[in-house]
Amino acid sequence: MSLTHLDSDGRPTMVDVGDKVITTRVAVAHATVVLGKKIMAELSDNGFNSKKGSVVHTAIIAGTQAVKQTWSVIPLCHAIAISSCKIKVEGEDAGAMLVECRVRTEGRTGVEMEALHGAAVAALTIYDMCKAMSHDIRIENIHLVSKTGGKSDYQAPEV
Repeated sequence: MSLTHLDSDGRPTMVDVGDKVITTRVAVAHATVVLGKKIMAELSDNGFNSKKGSVVHTAIIAGTQAVKQTWSVIPLCHAIAISSCKIKVEGEDAGAMLVECRVRTEGRTGVEMEALHGAAVAALTIYDMCKAMSHDIRIENIHLVSKTGGKSDYQAPEV
């Protein structure tokens, strides 16, 4: 298997997508923020607000900003027009929050990195908003759930 971001001499290069067909491309990524039952209960009791403000709303805004700026953070990503970015943050169980980032574009390249970047930054924002309560918070399982619209579709196996 060859790496698409290396030229014939092994140097990093941006993939040339100029000849690809424009299609609707969608990617979904997840991240889990393990807060612990005590922090989740405290957040729940306070409407998911911390002293810094709304944990959920701030995470959604930060994740959306990250999606739009992926090209400026990950060196070989293309700057692409984002048609839609939807981020959901919800309690997964008594001690964790699940972040879902769904990104759509009409273009020549996929949005997997944008979805992953959005989920990761939203999760980091939850950590930042809650770290005064504990530094035992963990961000886990950042992964691509699915992608459609390119050369090959992908669906993560059920765990």
